[in-house]
Amino acid sequence: MRPSGDRRVTAAAGSPLPTPSVREADHSTRELVARSILEHGPSTAGQLAERLGLTPAAVRRHLTVLEEEGDLTSQEERVYGARGRGRPAKVFLLTDAGRAHFPSTYDELAIQALHSLQAAGGDSALEKFAEDRVAGVVRSYRAIAEAAEDADELLDPPEVLARALNDNGYVASTQPVQHGEQVCQHHCPVAQVAVEFPELCAAETMVFSKLLGGHVQRLATIADGHGICTTHIPDVVAAPRPTTDPTTAAAPAARSTRNSTLQEG
Repeated sequence: MRPSGDRRVTAAAGSPLPTPSVREADHSTRELVARSILEHGPSTAGQLAERLGLTPAAVRRHLTVLEEEGDLTSQEERVYGARGRGRPAKVFLLTDAGRAHFPSTYDELAIQALHSLQAAGGDSALEKFAEDRVAGVVRSYRAIAEAAEDADELLDPPEVLARALNDNGYVASTQPVQHGEQVCQHHCPVAQVAVEFPELCAAETMVFSKLLGGHVQRLATIADGHGICTTHIPDVVAAPRPTTDPTTAAAPAARSTRNSTLQEG
């Protein structure tokens, strides 16, 4: 998604070059395509076409350009359960270069600061910082859960967690899977920093577990090169209401639809 003025424009012999207004419209549409992938995670051309009100052929044209520019990569869609006939659809996901077009933290400065913190205070200081960083998610989770309870609205813990993450700069959603749900984070404001400091991801996972009152499993992270951060949450139906800071005390046990203990999916 380079600025339209930086993109080389070619045309076949005898064909007119696209006008500036056409190039600008194409660039704007490509930004919409990339943002849709950012907000919804790895997507097929058909899914993008449906979301954006475009034809699949038009979407594929923009996807080709984004891939050529290094903003997207593609892979076969992961199929859960029985696979139908034919090859799996191709899904497109943002590369690090593609994510760099969207607002993020000052990565280099943050990395330097964390190196200094680790040198001065050791690993324990870094771990404490990682826990403190997700305190906003804890506060948002508590507020959302309490507001839902006051309104007699039943929200399951994964939905509460996704909303809390969205309040803190992530683009999160949930999806049902066998034996539970997955919380999918399509954008991470500190993804590049977490590549060098995985303690940030570990602290998130620990807080997720304490908020939900049981074991959760981190399946993938953007920092590890995946296009999405995915956390599996075993069957949970009633949102626990944390009364203490989950970064320092265990949350109350959550109820399961199948049994009284949480099992790893």
